[in-house]
Amino acid sequence: MRRKRVLPLAALLLCAPALAGTAPAAAAPQTAPAPAPAPGGPLRILLTNDDGYDAPGIRKAFERLTAAGHDVTIVAPLTNQSGTGTKMTNAPSVTVKHPEPKVWAVDGTPGDSVAFGLAEVFAAKAPDLVVSGTNFGPNVAGLATHSGTVGGAVAALEHGVPAIALSTGGLSVPDPVTTVNAMGPTLDFAVKLIDRLRSRARSGPLLPQGVGLNINHPVVGSDGKGRAAGVSATFQDPQTVLEPDFTDAGDGTWKVAVKVALRPAARGGDVEAVSAGRIAVSPMNGDWNTGPADHAVASALVSGLRP
Repeated sequence: MRRKRVLPLAALLLCAPALAGTAPAAAAPQTAPAPAPAPGGPLRILLTNDDGYDAPGIRKAFERLTAAGHDVTIVAPLTNQSGTGTKMTNAPSVTVKHPEPKVWAVDGTPGDSVAFGLAEVFAAKAPDLVVSGTNFGPNVAGLATHSGTVGGAVAALEHGVPAIALSTGGLSVPDPVTTVNAMGPTLDFAVKLIDRLRSRARSGPLLPQGVGLNINHPVVGSDGKGRAAGVSATFQDPQTVLEPDFTDAGDGTWKVAVKVALRPAARGGDVEAVSAGRIAVSPMNGDWNTGPADHAVASALVSGLRP
């Protein structure tokens, strides 16, 4: 399973209580248009997702980020693309619709949408930030590996643009209305975090080059409008969470079901934080590199080998 390299985030969360409003608690990217340094004022934000350009989460994100003074443009999939991960369409053409001002709908994956947005919508000047979400449901542990929401953020990182993936939900499944309600607190936190990034960046980039954030906000309270218990700097829990269950239909086809197989949460991981009602903020990079210890393992493995 793909593992994201964890990078230091403690400095960003030194004042985590202020971000949550509660008690406390890089590899170089590929070539692309370089984003301008983050200005002191409003940011230019490319907003994408994997639930579709007209889904509640992205529309609420557009409203909240715009209300915070940012210049937001939606460039998102035309249809629901949940679970597409980092997939990019291999086709000679793609349909793109422009149904209203500041909204572009791409008939492809979140990665396709971000690629189109950077190449065409933001061709003259790259955005200061790509925000992907807020997703309907969590993207922790193995869910993040296959998430289109996270995939949209990774596509931005591959092009050298700072990115944040936003998701709303816990590992239990509340009713849809409750999750939609919880998107309000998710976006309130996102605005605070973006303000923190902007104030810390001053005249530089919002995040270290090649580094993004995967943010998971829990559903708190029976109506979803409750405040999280705090904020935690986390890593992607290595467990898979979802497991496929195949049943032979006897006619050459197999019925497929997916079951939740939750194991004990890793200490300091995103599953532990969200399960405790805390916001999980996990740094990630946009490639397949691991840390120095893993590189040492590979070096020892090939030592003395000959073609």
